[in-house]
Amino acid sequence: MKVLLVPNYSREDAVESARSLSRWLEDERVEVQWAHDKKLFPNKVVDTTGVGLVVSFGGDGTLLRAARIVGYNEIPVIGISYGHLGFLTSGGPMDVKYLVAEALSGNLHASRRATLDVSVDLEDELGNIRTERRFALNDLSLTHGIKGDMIVFDVSVSGHHIDTLRADGFVVSTATGSTGYALSAGGPIVSPDYGGMVCVPVAPHTILARAFLTSPSDVVEIAINPERKSERLFFADGQLVGGEGLVAQRATVRRGPGDLILLDRNSKSFYQSVSRVFYGRAGE
Repeated sequence: MKVLLVPNYSREDAVESARSLSRWLEDERVEVQWAHDKKLFPNKVVDTTGVGLVVSFGGDGTLLRAARIVGYNEIPVIGISYGHLGFLTSGGPMDVKYLVAEALSGNLHASRRATLDVSVDLEDELGNIRTERRFALNDLSLTHGIKGDMIVFDVSVSGHHIDTLRADGFVVSTATGSTGYALSAGGPIVSPDYGGMVCVPVAPHTILARAFLTSPSDVVEIAINPERKSERLFFADGQLVGGEGLVAQRATVRRGPGDLILLDRNSKSFYQSVSRVFYGRAGE
């Protein structure tokens, strides 16, 4: 089995820890592969053929990158925290060899995390429409541009029109993403066992709009309303969908065809993290 290492290359301590683990794994006759530095090679694709375990070294952002590399292939991922939050990670620098050894032995708890399959329709300057598909572990978010103009858009679920909203944006998240942008926008904290989506308006211009949950089989559609011309941007796990000269028109979000397998110490790890991060307690 091959182990893929995904470090945050901007943190020397994370890179050095990955080097140390690499030496230990090679001594144990485990094949090691490194993900490239994305800042140096932004368009390079990581080949996961033969990879049986992915280890990220950084914060939640680095783990999200590892998740994008894995996609829907359900290769187990374990996160080592070198960031400020570390909500998705399983341990710190002192735990690296222990956690990886436990993972290789099959002794860690495997948490299945629902993913998102995102499609965004983009219009170019000539009026041509093209569709980009993206993987997301946390969320798809609609936000306004640098001018800060309000966006008008329609939200539908499985063909049923919910509302025409005037807001700063909208978030469609997984249970994993419920503790990220969706939570900041006023959404609930949701157990990772939940397989549906969390839909949260961002600063709606009405007191009637509320967050709501969907079933795992639902499809959420966000269509930009033509009555108001304003800049709008879609982000999948914080990564811009589209580019310069492309105008987002519509996004369709459904549950992904594969889950992310996130390894942690035990089945209580999520609630311990909630207690530590959001309530300032160590967790029991």
